[in-house]
Amino acid sequence: MALEGGTPVRAKLLPYSRQSIDEQDVCAVTDVLRSDWLTTGPAIPAFEQAFAAFTGAQHAVAVNSGTAALHAAMHAISITEGDEVIVPAMTFAATANAVLYCGGTPVFADSDPETLLIDPKKAESLITAKTKAIIAVDYGGQPCEYDALRAIADRHHLVLVADACHSVGGSYKGRPVGSLVDMSCFSFHPVKPMTTGEGGMITTDNAEFANRMRRFRNHGITSDHRQRHEEGGWFYAMEELGYNYRLTDIHAVLGMAQMKRVSEWTKRRQAIAKRYDAAFAPLPQVRPLKVHPDVSHAYHLYVLRLRLEACTADREKFFKALRMENIGVNVHYIPVHTHPYYTKRFGVRAGLCPVAEAAYEQIISIPMFSGMVDQDAADVIEAVEKVCQAYAR
Repeated sequence: MALEGGTPVRAKLLPYSRQSIDEQDVCAVTDVLRSDWLTTGPAIPAFEQAFAAFTGAQHAVAVNSGTAALHAAMHAISITEGDEVIVPAMTFAATANAVLYCGGTPVFADSDPETLLIDPKKAESLITAKTKAIIAVDYGGQPCEYDALRAIADRHHLVLVADACHSVGGSYKGRPVGSLVDMSCFSFHPVKPMTTGEGGMITTDNAEFANRMRRFRNHGITSDHRQRHEEGGWFYAMEELGYNYRLTDIHAVLGMAQMKRVSEWTKRRQAIAKRYDAAFAPLPQVRPLKVHPDVSHAYHLYVLRLRLEACTADREKFFKALRMENIGVNVHYIPVHTHPYYTKRFGVRAGLCPVAEAAYEQIISIPMFSGMVDQDAADVIEAVEKVCQAYAR
């Protein structure tokens, strides 16, 4: 192994993900830079309408990050002090943080042991008189069990929100992500399946939710600069406390150009995943996460789970060994409730979500992005096989 002085599989590091930018993207951005509108201009509603059509939703609201999307969604359903929102333990901190931003309390649900998606039964067991919503995270790009979650939400009169930041381009039982729940939140960070640089979007069929989020992204003000310009007026009114979560036209046109290729990119990710699945199936040291047959997985991440009982090394050693082979592995995620902020503020400790906590010690995300060529995938497979053989028990 390279970790022991050998020659690495690759001469240069292959990142776990990266953006794909072509001349269409560059031209779209430069055209806006030459226009009169750099922000709050006509590209924003155009992007929103195109994204709503792409996802099958009636409304889409553009914001400047996936975190802002989650925050706006919590604001739209009036989360406040005393409210509880059920969130998965296996996610990025922003999912739970958005609840805190509005004064609510996140309640952590454990994961399904095979998929690491939120376990619907465990989520339902956490519902109390204070529960107002469930946020389900499409971990890695696989849509959650939305029929089961919808039944739970309806039974208890809860709002169901999808953190779909990983799953643009995916679908559940033939229905596109973005049209499955009350609100779906997306991220357009460069490592995601499509990018605007930084940016986010919320889709919904609820017009009132959409209107509240549009005000919220603009300081709580009822109109933006473009609308007042078109009307030839100047007056505006701040009706509620909001934030500056606006997306620029520069970001929006990049998003529109990228969105045209999402379906193509999703197929490429799925082809890489299929190759990974076949290569790793015979290895006793690792196993991929289970994928339900009724979903189209968007594969923002490809997560391997180590079979530590078949290994002479732990995840940390596997991680270091693969990095030394110039394979840019990562770990997604540290369970949110185990972060110092949450342990100090809420007193939550290890043992609250045992499935997610155990999985965290075993998971590694290997490179997965649409711009990978066949040799890149072959290098990843070779490196994983090499490290597995070296650490075989």
